[in-house]
Amino acid sequence: MTTALHLARPDDFDRLDGLVAAFHAEAGFETEARVRQAALAPLLDGSPHGVAYLIGPARSPIGYIVICFGWSVEFGGMDGFVDEIYLRPAVRGRGIASEVLNALPKALASAGLRALHLEVERNDSKAVKLYTRAGFKPRQSYMLMSKKL
Repeated sequence: MTTALHLARPDDFDRLDGLVAAFHAEAGFETEARVRQAALAPLLDGSPHGVAYLIGPARSPIGYIVICFGWSVEFGGMDGFVDEIYLRPAVRGRGIASEVLNALPKALASAGLRALHLEVERNDSKAVKLYTRAGFKPRQSYMLMSKKL
């Protein structure tokens, strides 16, 4: 893989938070700084529930990916969920997301992950094409449902 991935640590918070804020603004998510802080800080402190990787140069990353961990009886053990993946608009279309989505699951599998899931808007044909090329398949008889607590 030519695109560098760096496991985000506490001293990466400002860089990661800036990217997350940019993604949330672009996607129309209304998140406050304190909510992002509460969500990101545990990941940077080594929470067993997930990880955040910075994409690109460590000092000036061009994106990030967050993987959250769970457990699946169906898949036979630990699974993961691509919670967010983001690249700055200026670097999109260069194959960087494809590289990340092809390499990272291999590394996670070697660490014991049995399956990786993600959510995508059904009508976002560009994203669906990207994820399909990376080996993700829709589960036709399933849909993700959520309940905010």
